[in-house]
Amino acid sequence: MNIDQLVTMANQIGSFFKSYPDQEKAKEEIANHLKKFWAPPMRNQIKEHVAKNAGRDLEVIVIDAIKKYL
Repeated sequence: MNIDQLVTMANQIGSFFKSYPDQEKAKEEIANHLKKFWAPPMRNQIKEHVAKNAGRDLEVIVIDAIKKYL
């Protein structure tokens, strides 16, 4: 899948969970959503994007969720 599409989708997920009062829980839930609903190749692609491109265009909360919980 195109990385720009994955970034958009991940940011949409992040926007939903960002409203959680507990930001650490929000990060866990972002990662849980990705684990539950994204195919392994999609998860690998977004993790690679974070590792190689510093998560360009991803929200900070999404980057943190991927680094810590995915």
